[in-house]
Amino acid sequence: MSANRRALPGQRTAAAMAMAAALALAAPPAGAEHARFLPIGDPIDPPAGFRDLCDRLDWACALPAKAEAAAGEAEILSLAARVNRAVNAGVPQVSDLQQYGVREFWDLPTARGGDCEDVALLKKKLLISQGVPAARLLISTVLDRQRRSHAVLVLRSALGDLVLDTIRGRILEWDRTGYSFLRIQNPEAPRQWNAVLSGGIFDRDAG
Repeated sequence: MSANRRALPGQRTAAAMAMAAALALAAPPAGAEHARFLPIGDPIDPPAGFRDLCDRLDWACALPAKAEAAAGEAEILSLAARVNRAVNAGVPQVSDLQQYGVREFWDLPTARGGDCEDVALLKKKLLISQGVPAARLLISTVLDRQRRSHAVLVLRSALGDLVLDTIRGRILEWDRTGYSFLRIQNPEAPRQWNAVLSGGIFDRDAG
């Protein structure tokens, strides 16, 4: 983990709060089925806005390091919670059409703001800069509860896949978001994407 993170205020308090959250997440309601990790399916085409992203923002597609220092889960959850809140509060929502004149263009937010993909990328960049392994931070495209296209950042934790979202401040396990997960970056080769097709409408259709 980088030395910069030591300058963040309230580290011990945040870590304690993250540990409490971890314990709460680890105990699902009685009788509830809980799939900890998103099922990674067959390779699939990446989203249109992602196609040249790796050439412009190489960290967004960084390969897993062979030997990355493992931070404690409480520390990673604390960082994720603070980054999620700060970015959600600090980045106004602006569509690509308003900002660039095109329907899809993935990039970091500008001074005007950004859309859900841009926000997810900023969260990923900040967490990588604080020492969270890139292979644990994956962009996923979903349908929200109203079946609108959306993108989120998925943190692969010891507790399972957790979702950092622009719509809500609280980090949730993926199968408790109500979202229909369509595809996700491949954790072993982030330039590639894989189908997910789980949660939300997929679970209802299966039932």
